[in-house]
Amino acid sequence: MSRAVQSRTLKTRAKLLTAATAIISDGGYEAMRVEEVVLRAGVAKGTFFAHFKDKDALMDHLIGVEIDRHLDTLEQLPSPRSVSDMVEALMPLTAFMSCERYVFDVILRHSGAAAKSEIGAIAMTFGRHAQVIAKWLSARPFRKDISAELQAEGVQAFMIQAVSLMFCSLHNATTPRDRMETYLAAWLVPQIDA
Repeated sequence: MSRAVQSRTLKTRAKLLTAATAIISDGGYEAMRVEEVVLRAGVAKGTFFAHFKDKDALMDHLIGVEIDRHLDTLEQLPSPRSVSDMVEALMPLTAFMSCERYVFDVILRHSGAAAKSEIGAIAMTFGRHAQVIAKWLSARPFRKDISAELQAEGVQAFMIQAVSLMFCSLHNATTPRDRMETYLAAWLVPQIDA
């Protein structure tokens, strides 16, 4: 009997995720509403809340899955041999993170930086992202005076900064790609004056 309940629970959750994904595909992440998800999934609103605490919890899951998809791709790439190669490799993930202001806001809220007690899908991707970058940097033609792990944290920070300034009306004239080129060149291959 419990196996049947578990199977039904998994199918219901899958229906909710499929409905949410379709809504996002049609109108974007910000346009998704819980009411529309349950309507498309053909379930009661209470059923939604049995699976997800709130809309943010669903978004944490969906956005985390998408970030993981990008990280899967990054893991398959060879280690970048230049800052330009690294920026090029990071651009699809950067483009996703900046596809909507709402998406970027959810990423920041769920990154772990907001001191949330729950560690969700997005927060887990931040750890994975740092590991992928650190692995790249361990085969580095980049600076050698600090660890690959610290360099990876810097790459993440500069990536977030480049995206955040894209949404700032005072600083949005420079693209995230150009900002990342500048930031990462200064961080990974600093020019030390003699």
